[in-house]
Amino acid sequence: MQLSAASLLPVNATFAGLLVALLLAAAAAAAFFHLSPDAVRTHRARQILLAGARGALQLAAVSVVIVWVVRSLAATVAFLTLMLLVAVRTAGRRITRDGTWWTTALPLAAGVLPVMAALLATGLIPLDGIVLIPVTGILTGGALSATVLAGRRALDELRLRHGEVESGLALGLTERDARLEIARPAASEALIPGLDQTRTVGLVTLPGAFVGMLLGGADPLAAGAVQLFVLVALMAVQAVAVALTTELVARGRLHASTHTSDRP
Repeated sequence: MQLSAASLLPVNATFAGLLVALLLAAAAAAAFFHLSPDAVRTHRARQILLAGARGALQLAAVSVVIVWVVRSLAATVAFLTLMLLVAVRTAGRRITRDGTWWTTALPLAAGVLPVMAALLATGLIPLDGIVLIPVTGILTGGALSATVLAGRRALDELRLRHGEVESGLALGLTERDARLEIARPAASEALIPGLDQTRTVGLVTLPGAFVGMLLGGADPLAAGAVQLFVLVALMAVQAVAVALTTELVARGRLHASTHTSDRP
């Protein structure tokens, strides 16, 4: 039996009330347990509230715009370009506040674009906005998270273990190699969320694409195949993003500023 979206999660006053309550609970937990990297500049509770409000506004706007966007290939391409630019801006500003933030365009684009090109070239997905937008969004979101985690962890490690970098230089290593030896193990931890999600799929996690297809009446085998492809594609995208982000950090193309902000 197929279920409608309205029957699964009706958008009414109860929905709105619970949504607000959950958002306030998240902010209260962050404030009560002081879940911030510092006690002065970063206020996680406020960030949570702003993120929730911003998310609601953006989804409302996109829900209206996307109906028009998917009707035109040119509009779809423009929308996808905007998605990538926002991802670059968000990832870059999460890592640093200086002028090198724009270099995050390399790991993001190098991770997402080849996978999308392969999907289109093999005919696995059609050149249709209603398909291109969600698939690109999933892959870009995965690349964004991996880039941010890899960049922040690599730069933090280099700052904390600067003496070991100097020791490597004294032993004859190039600056790139000395920095890479320190940054790479820490940056590779950005792959852990994706690995865990794939390893536990079906046992712990039931991803939205899989559940959505089942509820829409799709064959379980087809739904599983689509979800498996998404997870494997995400691991490929994230591996490329982490590798290139680490390389940028090691080569000094992406570096922390003295006033790095935790906000995008």
